Amino acid sequence: MCRSIKTLRPPALPEEATEEEIRAAALQFVRKVSGFRAPAAHNQEVFDHAVDVIAQATAELLDGLEVRGQQKASA
Repeated sequence: MCRSIKTLRPPALPEEATEEEIRAAALQFVRKVSGFRAPAAHNQEVFDHAVDVIAQATAELLDGLEVRGQQKASA
């Protein structure tokens, strides 16, 4: 596991994760998987798209998780 990706759900993070925190975690994941800290220009579009997709999936995951002992926030 990439050590720089922090847990974004309670109780590790007492408040809801921000969009910025979710995007930062997605970026770290894509960097780890791709092996690139910053992609070459010809890979930038696919790199950015992967970050967007993973950030969206992460937000959906966090929104759907139920943490025992805590009530799920209503939308």
